[in-house]
Amino acid sequence: MIWIIFIAVMVLSFIIQNTLQSRFRKYSQVPLRSGMTGAEVAMKMLNDNGIYDVKVVPHNGMLTDHYNPATKTVALSEGVYSSRSVAAAAVAAHECGHAVQHATGYAPLQMRSALVPVVSFASNIVQWVLLLGIIMVHSFPALLWFGIALFAMTTLFSFITLPVEINASRRAVAWLSGSGITDVETTPMAVDALKWAAYTYVIAAIGSLATLLYYVAIAMGGRRD
Repeated sequence: MIWIIFIAVMVLSFIIQNTLQSRFRKYSQVPLRSGMTGAEVAMKMLNDNGIYDVKVVPHNGMLTDHYNPATKTVALSEGVYSSRSVAAAAVAAHECGHAVQHATGYAPLQMRSALVPVVSFASNIVQWVLLLGIIMVHSFPALLWFGIALFAMTTLFSFITLPVEINASRRAVAWLSGSGITDVETTPMAVDALKWAAYTYVIAAIGSLATLLYYVAIAMGGRRD
């Protein structure tokens, strides 16, 4: 059963990633009527929400956009920062949605931020702990359970990320439409682009949960033996 879930997750992940990239390319060809760049959209959304201490900066790569609460920067990728498209506006507004979450003390974002140091530590050692735990499952089962506990933290992080990302997209769409950046024709395009981006987080969370259950099954099997 676990292997069926793994295969399904891999297939769905491939489909979602390809669809996301396809949607982004498609909506990158649709210009905003305002002619604003992604960077300008980001600055306007921040200012409209009373946020003046967050910088908007360019970032290398494709779809590498992110908000860093530690440095208070919205980093926009090459295809977003200077682009005047619907896709760029949607992505820029989404990342600013995280800045708004940070400024307003959005609880799930605070929880995710609090978990970052723990997850960072766990990610660095979890694979080695799990590998040794599987090898020593009969002689030292506690090691595998420790690895499972570490991996569970990364799984929890994945699920806490879901409401954070979905809420940021909702804030983005509401602002884009309400401020007139997008209209009746282009708002559905922004919604579609952000929807497929959200699916990547959903499938990542499901994949992480399936992996966690797989290791639990190994540990339970070792205990019965």
